[in-house]
Amino acid sequence: MAAFDPWDPDFLADPYPSYAELRARGRVQYYEPTDQWLVPHHADVSALLRDRRLGRTYQHRFTHEDFGRTAPPPEHEPFHTLNDHGMLDLEPPDHTRIRRLVSKAFTPRTVERLKPYVAKLAGELVDGLVHRGGGDLLADVAEPLPVAVIAEMLGIPEADRAPLRPWSADICGMYELSPSEDTAAKAVRASVEFSEYLRELIAERRAQPGEDLISGLIAAHDEGDRLTEQEMISTAVLLLNAGHEATVNATVNGWYALFRNPAQLAALRADHSLIPTAVEELMRYDTPLQLFERWVLDEIEIDGTTIPRGAEVAMLFGSANHDPAVFTDPGRLDLTRRDNPHISFSAGIHYCIGAPLARIELAASMTALLERAPTLSLMSEPGRKPNFVIRGLEGLSVEVR
Repeated sequence: MAAFDPWDPDFLADPYPSYAELRARGRVQYYEPTDQWLVPHHADVSALLRDRRLGRTYQHRFTHEDFGRTAPPPEHEPFHTLNDHGMLDLEPPDHTRIRRLVSKAFTPRTVERLKPYVAKLAGELVDGLVHRGGGDLLADVAEPLPVAVIAEMLGIPEADRAPLRPWSADICGMYELSPSEDTAAKAVRASVEFSEYLRELIAERRAQPGEDLISGLIAAHDEGDRLTEQEMISTAVLLLNAGHEATVNATVNGWYALFRNPAQLAALRADHSLIPTAVEELMRYDTPLQLFERWVLDEIEIDGTTIPRGAEVAMLFGSANHDPAVFTDPGRLDLTRRDNPHISFSAGIHYCIGAPLARIELAASMTALLERAPTLSLMSEPGRKPNFVIRGLEGLSVEVR
């Protein structure tokens, strides 16, 4: 299938024309290299995200053998222990129990209270960039802002935060299609180190609780809401990874899109009231999470094609967000777009719990850059990360005249 090649640099540079080919071919196609069924249309992706015949895991109902799958190799066990106890890869009732506890930290009121802190931090980071006359927007603003915010929420001391981003990057490497043994080894090592660190931090918070989320999870456990230590560790790692990966990539993908669409950037600079719709449109236009996988727990049918139990479905978020059946002129960046039901935050029970916080962070960094660096410009063409699932740039070199 020439239209879809997640290892081809040309495809990675711009997958959207290939998605148009996929959508034209039909509603579902089997892709042999990854043994997955590709779903490219918005209506199908949106429906399947809510379909309980599919799951992020199958182990709550089946063994690997029952499901016709091979168990992961034993040497990968630390990664899978960490990953499989986080709510993103759990199904009810465990998912419901953990999400209920974590959602207390992400209520609209709680997130709203973070706004001044996020705005202050974004302003300080942009001031540093301006003072230096420019730099790498990725390393200087996009990364440190959401990492600091989620680390603050979790209660990770500032002095301990340096390894968080590298650990996260190594763990997230396993979410790519067909990760290499080297990628797996890095993910395992990061899983062990991050878990050991959090185990020590949890012990400290048991002895001296704070106002942070980890202390809150410990308190909830002590009050009778069952939460194992492994679930606490996996939840903290998930919140850190999910709490910044998408935001980092949405920031740099978004600004790169703005630099390539100067008329839209000029309109945004002239009218900052466009920021809320700009944030949504930029997340749609170059989606930070391109693909989301689900296991078929009970056979389903899409457009006359039966997909059996045990199969894996790959929902193409990037394609769904460019579906002309839903978005008028989807290949055009339109910061005034009002009707914008993008699915960059997923849907159903696994809808991103941190979506309100991500929107605040994206708006805060955009506001700070527009107000404090009004002459921000691209210095050189950026390199793309050689990833497909998590779409981002190696860096974004900018100048402030």
